[in-house]
Amino acid sequence: MKPLFAGLSWVLIAAAVQAQPRAVPVQEAVLAPLAEDVTVTSRTKQFRVSGGNQFGRGLCVIMAEDAKRELLQLLEQVDDWKIPISVVLHGEPGDKAPTTTFVTRLRVVEGVYRLQLDMHLAEGLKVMAFKRAVTEMLLYERALRSLPQLEENMLLSVPPWLSVGLREASAWRNQQSDRRLYAAMFSKDGAFKVEDLLAVNRAEFAKFDEASLVAFRVCAGAMVMAFLEQAEGRLAFREFLNEAASFEGEMALLLRRHFPDLNLSPNSLAKWWALQLANRGGLNLLTDVMSITDTERELAETLYLHLPIQGAENAAGRERVGIDQWSRLKDLEPKQRLAAVKPAQAALVHLSYRCFPSYRPLLVEYQKQLVRLGRGDEVAMAAALGELTRAREIMAAKSQRGRDYLDWFEITRARETSGVFDDYLRLKKELGMRENDREDAVSLYLERMDKLFNRNR
Repeated sequence: MKPLFAGLSWVLIAAAVQAQPRAVPVQEAVLAPLAEDVTVTSRTKQFRVSGGNQFGRGLCVIMAEDAKRELLQLLEQVDDWKIPISVVLHGEPGDKAPTTTFVTRLRVVEGVYRLQLDMHLAEGLKVMAFKRAVTEMLLYERALRSLPQLEENMLLSVPPWLSVGLREASAWRNQQSDRRLYAAMFSKDGAFKVEDLLAVNRAEFAKFDEASLVAFRVCAGAMVMAFLEQAEGRLAFREFLNEAASFEGEMALLLRRHFPDLNLSPNSLAKWWALQLANRGGLNLLTDVMSITDTERELAETLYLHLPIQGAENAAGRERVGIDQWSRLKDLEPKQRLAAVKPAQAALVHLSYRCFPSYRPLLVEYQKQLVRLGRGDEVAMAAALGELTRAREIMAAKSQRGRDYLDWFEITRARETSGVFDDYLRLKKELGMRENDREDAVSLYLERMDKLFNRNR
């Protein structure tokens, strides 16, 4: 039988067909066996923590319950757990760190599932990592509820984007995330493409550095929130989670089954994802649009082809040339042509979210020309690109003329302001200065202390 939890170093599986199930080691466990120890049971009795010291057990119980409560609040669901989860603490801070900090075990005892999370304390108790591991265990528990017995060759696995995204979505809901990170990701068109985000596996995730982890967390959180905010999104997402850990096919197929309206095409899902990054970054895609000058500058930076360099084996080895050098695509293979225009196509989609409205027809036309270049249709290409350039020049000239006229009117005619828009401008300024109030325990404590120390000022 294959391991039930893929990608983990220490795994124990149970033979469901035996009358007396017993744990069978797949690999030698690095964790030393525990002596009989005090066990702390959580408030809802789903979590039982043993090992470590009294303080560590108590802290783990609280954090495990917090992780479950935050997940249930995010999904707007009641607690109806069926399978208990044991958390076993090993080692002490300062010990030699094992290869894997967290180990997942599944046992069947007298026909009943038992989930166990082993954690080594060599690097201390990391709150975010622990809550993410607990979230994975909760997703395994959801999947196991509907399984009467272990199925031969069945795999249980939670992709990193899902567990990380759920934790980040909960953090955002509880005002514990940083809006600036979302704004930064939106400005960079996301550090991960949608298809790359869904494809990241455990081995790749384990190799991420700190910067990559932050980018992945924000992008995964935006992805989860994009699904939750669909029509009937929470219901569909709850049903998706019930199957996610035990589904053995492509994750995109399962998502498409539960979110048929989204269609999960690269463009539709990418648009919803970008919308989440923009909204969480404090950008309103309906009102916070670029000026003509800013749009023109961004468009000029977008219209580049990425030609392969002789002997280069990756995307970094590409030459960036303006779209006016489109004739250099003639000698490329079909796949190379598509790769050369793809970055510009993606950048145009990203620009369309916030460009000056009158530029959108131009972006559509540029997309059409890039599609033609990608498939080798270069008939009248020079004329088409020339027309688009002239249209941009006319639009920029009209914009400058409009600004000049308004300046002239203000200098020569406007002797006093009418005050009609004063209330609107005041409200807009107040909204922009409004702080992002937090209601977590630490923030409330700091607010009380701030009032105490500043009450006589």
